[in-house]
Amino acid sequence: MRRNQGFSLIELLIVVAIILIIAAIAIPNMLRARMAANESSAVGSLRTINTAMSSYQTTYPTVGYAATLLALGPTAAVPCVASSANACLIDGTLAAGVKNGFNVAATGGNTVNGVNYNYYSTATPVTLHSTGDRSFCGFDDAVMRLNPSGTLVAGRAACMALNPIQ
Repeated sequence: MRRNQGFSLIELLIVVAIILIIAAIAIPNMLRARMAANESSAVGSLRTINTAMSSYQTTYPTVGYAATLLALGPTAAVPCVASSANACLIDGTLAAGVKNGFNVAATGGNTVNGVNYNYYSTATPVTLHSTGDRSFCGFDDAVMRLNPSGTLVAGRAACMALNPIQ
């Protein structure tokens, strides 16, 4: 009388092969979903910057728009004490310039009599085709624009030339 005491080597190899096939299908989809989430976060970060820039300009009309991303961020003091150098309008992670796989930056534009009257902001993947495939930008018209190449948008004029996000 023969007793089965476990799985044969062939049965185990078949199970391992099935698991590898499922993993080969699932992992690329998971990576694409992560990149899409990173890109959505980047657009959200730029929208936050646009809102913060508008608030900054309203709060500090003699300065205009903030010259840097750090000027929108928090101070070391708790609670945050707002000033034109640190307006407490965005969180420290965003002010640091890297969030969810994207390098984020904002730069004040042309200055007239010491007042920044425009700006532009960018979000570029930290690692192209790994953390994101596309880059994004915005400026004082508050419309987000898309750069399908994923490279850094060089300035406000280059951002103006790109297509808006639909």
